[in-house]
Amino acid sequence: MLSSENLYHRFASRVAIIGAGPSGLSILRAFSQAEKNGVKIPEIVCFEKQSDWGGMWNYSWRTGVDEFGEPVHSSMYRHLWSNAPKECLEYADYSFDQHFRKPIPSFLPREMIRDYIVGRACTSTLQKYVCFNSVVKHVEFDADRKHFTVRVHNLVTGKSKSENFDYIIVAVGHFSVPNVPSFDGIDSFPGRILHSHDFRDARQFTGQNILVVGGALSAEDIALQTYKFGAKSVTISYRTKPFGYAWPHEIEELPLLTHIDERTVHFKDGSERTIDTIILCTGYKHHFPFLAENLQLHTENCLYPDQLFKGIFFQRQPRLAYLGMQKFYYSLPFFDAQAWYLRDVILGRIFLPEEEDRASDIRLWRERGKQLSGPSEGIDFQVDYARQLLDITDYPKVDLLAAAAMFKLGRVHKQENILEFRDKLFTSPFTGTPSVANPLRWIDAKEDNIL
Repeated sequence: MLSSENLYHRFASRVAIIGAGPSGLSILRAFSQAEKNGVKIPEIVCFEKQSDWGGMWNYSWRTGVDEFGEPVHSSMYRHLWSNAPKECLEYADYSFDQHFRKPIPSFLPREMIRDYIVGRACTSTLQKYVCFNSVVKHVEFDADRKHFTVRVHNLVTGKSKSENFDYIIVAVGHFSVPNVPSFDGIDSFPGRILHSHDFRDARQFTGQNILVVGGALSAEDIALQTYKFGAKSVTISYRTKPFGYAWPHEIEELPLLTHIDERTVHFKDGSERTIDTIILCTGYKHHFPFLAENLQLHTENCLYPDQLFKGIFFQRQPRLAYLGMQKFYYSLPFFDAQAWYLRDVILGRIFLPEEEDRASDIRLWRERGKQLSGPSEGIDFQVDYARQLLDITDYPKVDLLAAAAMFKLGRVHKQENILEFRDKLFTSPFTGTPSVANPLRWIDAKEDNIL
């Protein structure tokens, strides 16, 4: 059965997008492309807290709060490089060849990735939709009037206003509110303690003994960054299992710490290390305080959140959509897959089923997700998820299997040599262009731009 919401979607006149990072720019691009093809689209307003678009890819030296007293959104740090080949991140409608106009390496520093994301946005003049320095303070749904009310504060003028919208799209990501655990004795530690959200430059840790707490990608990368820029030693403390890479001798892995006594950190296996700085790479929370409680998504970091139909539509109120809330491998093309599907629902091209049928679909995907036994199966899961979204939209053809194969090969390269996997070369499945070698090995490249 079709949902009673579908007639409403056909006549939606105003859509608010919260966030102009990669997922927000994907939905703006989707609407822009439809309009370019002669389709009448709703009025679109995108509210962005920062002074520029790019979301998490915007680097800021600030930590804690910004110049307006707002929490700093970005967790970006200097010298970050992509941890997957750019060929897995390529937009189907805007190739790296088109943007850079020459072959480039497969692994890129953050500045080049951001330049690519923003470059596509500029080709579609998406800036006309975006209100910068505008932080959304509150969103609620009026069941009687059947619209959302959004209260927005302009950080530059200091003025606030409220506007009504038919549809809300939350595109703020989930890597800005740190998950900060506590350990016995941590309050007595005399050195520096920070979460990876506040990590900005590995050069400040040269000559130090570093403890990195965590077992996911940020722990892996920050351990490598601090080693690359001259840390004396790096100890990675994991909760469940070690990465198992052939680390250089300056990097070691130990089970989770149990307690801290001054600068001495004790671990579950009975070992202890003298530490200068503790970096907590312990993940982030899905946190949406600007939404009324009954509109907030509550989920762990997983491949298929429990409350989202097709990973997008909030089950209790499907006029509220969330983009990019999953644990993802594909990121940029993944955001496009969600965005084009969401756009077509709003335009009335795709119809949502009734609540019970949506719940059944969510259960099927969730149950499959629980059976996965490793990253390779997770990649395949996300391929199937993206395919079912893309197959019924007009998004350009994507070779998802080729992207999956590159992701998996990249994981093999990591196991073979964790210091050299970013020096490997891949070929674009869209243009057939092979990448070129970076003039410097990753371990020797100390700048944010290699061109």
